Amino acid sequence: MFNTVLELLKSRNYKAIREIFMDMNEADVAALLQQFYDDHEVEKYELPLLFRLLNKDVAADVFAYMDSDTQMMLINAFTDRELQEIVDDLYLDDTVDIIEEMPANVVARIIKSADAETRKQINQILKYPKDSAGSIMTTEYVYLHRSYTAKEALDWIRHVGMVKETVNTLYVTENRKLVGVLSLLDIVTADDNDKIEDIMEDNVISVDTLEDKEYVASMFSKYDFLSLPVVDRENRMVGIVTFDDAMDVIEEETTEDFEKMAAMLPSDKPYLKSGIFATWRARLPWLMVLMLSATFTGMILNHYESALAACLVLNSYIPMLSGTGGNSGTQASVAVIRALSLDEVDFSDIFQVLWKELRVSLLCGVCLAGANFVKMQLVDRLLLGNAAVTPTVCLVVCLTILFVVVFAKCVGCSLPILAEKIGLDPAVMASPFISTIVDATSLLIYFRFASWFLL
Repeated sequence: MFNTVLELLKSRNYKAIREIFMDMNEADVAALLQQFYDDHEVEKYELPLLFRLLNKDVAADVFAYMDSDTQMMLINAFTDRELQEIVDDLYLDDTVDIIEEMPANVVARIIKSADAETRKQINQILKYPKDSAGSIMTTEYVYLHRSYTAKEALDWIRHVGMVKETVNTLYVTENRKLVGVLSLLDIVTADDNDKIEDIMEDNVISVDTLEDKEYVASMFSKYDFLSLPVVDRENRMVGIVTFDDAMDVIEEETTEDFEKMAAMLPSDKPYLKSGIFATWRARLPWLMVLMLSATFTGMILNHYESALAACLVLNSYIPMLSGTGGNSGTQASVAVIRALSLDEVDFSDIFQVLWKELRVSLLCGVCLAGANFVKMQLVDRLLLGNAAVTPTVCLVVCLTILFVVVFAKCVGCSLPILAEKIGLDPAVMASPFISTIVDATSLLIYFRFASWFLL
């Protein structure tokens, strides 16, 4: 499609391009225009030209799907009137999202283009903390009075629904306080004279404006909501969080967890959009910490230098023991971090989690030790010689595997739970951090057994 539109653009066949856009979904049009922005061989002035070919009814939706760099380029190319038309057609939460990504001079133009009421609502949302429900909500929802009949409610929805983000879920308020909720289906299938208060659900699930947005997103998964009402501390309704915004939060939090689990500082930019120095700053601190903490491994090796000198074959099993311990700890930590993020476990479950992982680790450790014993008898004896791979060496290595796996899994499952308890992100206690701890501990266990049985 990109090449087709590019050829039409070169031949100045704008009518054909416009017809292509009319047959495409807004998200697909945004992705296509994004390609024109990212393609270095296409002149940048062509993108505003293509955007102006869009039908005005869909232009704002297409604009909302674009990334911040493309949006800023278009805003700089827009006239004041064009920018005002876009801002007027954008949903309020999309406008706020754009403002949060833009530099001050672009924000000033956007705010100037908005009407007084929109500016007031934008400022209201911007005052909430960045990670709160209030920061991701929209004030564009449909409210009803409990005294309405089903017919009156439908008339009201027809009157105001076109400028609201969603009409699938409707909220009943009294003096601005949230008292009920119902769906559009409830109204459509009711008799014209049925009262809203008779068909609404008065047991409404809502969130406070200051509630953490990650918790808000998890409620969509738990209750299968399409939207969720946001209230202040006096239960006055101030907005709603919609499903698409909840999905954005889930994607953002998941990405952040992955970055922390890989020992990187979180970044809010796509991989190819983040600069070299920004990526360097995100990765270096944890690498530095892990490198310094790994010096304990070298200190342990120096301390047990006599054991290594007395039985040189022990050296060949150190990488295998460290790798097995690190992998075992990572398995447990990732499983528990995932369970914590889904609210399947909390701090009160720590002993239950430890008991489960202890039994799992014993089974895994016995199997790994048995498999390693067979390998040492069939392979290592041939490669290293019978004199090197003695029964005592086999005993030391196999016992170490068993104890290292047990230790690694117990540490891997408990550290994320403890981290959450003291207010840290459990994702920090993932693969690199646990591997560093297990590496040092596995050497201590290894050389302790070696000292007992070989020296």
